[in-house]
Amino acid sequence: MHINRSLFDEVMVPNYAPSPIIPVKGLGSRLWDQNGREFIDFAGGIAVNCLGHCHPALVSALTEQAQKVWHLSNTMTNEPALMLAKKLVDNTFAEKVYFANSGAEANEAALKLVRRVALNRFGAEKSQIIAFKQGFHGRTLFTVSVGGQPAYSDGFGPKPADIDHAEYNNLESLKALISDRTCAVVLEPLQGEGGIINPTPEFIRGVRELCDQHNALLVFDEVQTGVGRTGELYAYMGLGVTPDVLTTAKALGGGFPIGAMLTTTELAKHLVVGTHGSTYGGNPLACAVGLAAFNTVNTPEVLNGVKAREQLFRDGLSAINDKYKVFTEVRGKGLLLGAALNADYAGKARDFMLAAAEEGVLLLMAGQNVVRFAPSLIIPEADVREGLARFDAAIAKLVARLNAG
Repeated sequence: MHINRSLFDEVMVPNYAPSPIIPVKGLGSRLWDQNGREFIDFAGGIAVNCLGHCHPALVSALTEQAQKVWHLSNTMTNEPALMLAKKLVDNTFAEKVYFANSGAEANEAALKLVRRVALNRFGAEKSQIIAFKQGFHGRTLFTVSVGGQPAYSDGFGPKPADIDHAEYNNLESLKALISDRTCAVVLEPLQGEGGIINPTPEFIRGVRELCDQHNALLVFDEVQTGVGRTGELYAYMGLGVTPDVLTTAKALGGGFPIGAMLTTTELAKHLVVGTHGSTYGGNPLACAVGLAAFNTVNTPEVLNGVKAREQLFRDGLSAINDKYKVFTEVRGKGLLLGAALNADYAGKARDFMLAAAEEGVLLLMAGQNVVRFAPSLIIPEADVREGLARFDAAIAKLVARLNAG
């Protein structure tokens, strides 16, 4: 069978518009397509491939577990799930873990938990969930409704009720919505899809204080920011604010699908037997790989290395901008960075992404005006420099083409 991009249009639901590039092999921070063309990967599978492609620790963990047991369902527990849960509990604020298969499912569990806690503790009136405009929490009907981007949630009939959206980094906006009816406030401790927006220290502290005043739970969606992405194991650790519930996925499996919700014993007790579940959640293959990824990332060398690589990216992007004057700023933290395009290039993030791919470097977008970088946390510095050189070449051609047009 001849496999190419046109086969996608023939056999796949058209909700994606993938690149014509079909990678067939990856190693570290490099990918090769069907024609043997090499790419430097600054996209990381959207902040998933935290150790790059085919990291030996992950390959070994998967291969070893594949010889033992693949799936049991939750009528039984398994060793890898218990080992990974213990690691998460020992290294975070959490005391209890619930495993799922994705970030959306981890968020779904968190949203059901906060509603159930409020119902049990205070009654049916305390059901309001407050999230933030431009936030992103997944694509199930509940999580996409909590996400603050109507373009993703409109058009599927009635949405789950009692969800309101405040403005990120605007405490007054939250104060206007929050009350004793609020059961939870949900936010990303660094907005990803919404444009790589850092929270101000005053904002994040103020959110915690408002939650405490109104007996509302604070949920941090760390699906994209977790597992070393910001240079901390979890982003909350660098903010001086502890959530009541935290969700994690993406990098948690280093590329193998897994998600988790972390919380306290006091809150977890509300999800009694039968209240929530997942057939694949806690899958032994996923948890074995997740354990290897977690152990590899959670070291001072890797976490400090993220901060060093952040500086390398910032310096490189600054040098590029000195030449071409295309960005207003570089936002984000660690290796979740966004180069915001200036007014001359507004709405052209996709053009930058496509131009970069032509030069052999893979990037992402965060909305139409931000070029997003989410590479491997251990990307070799030589690959950072080479990738930025390719990006420089791409921008040179794109700027010339746009100016000529």
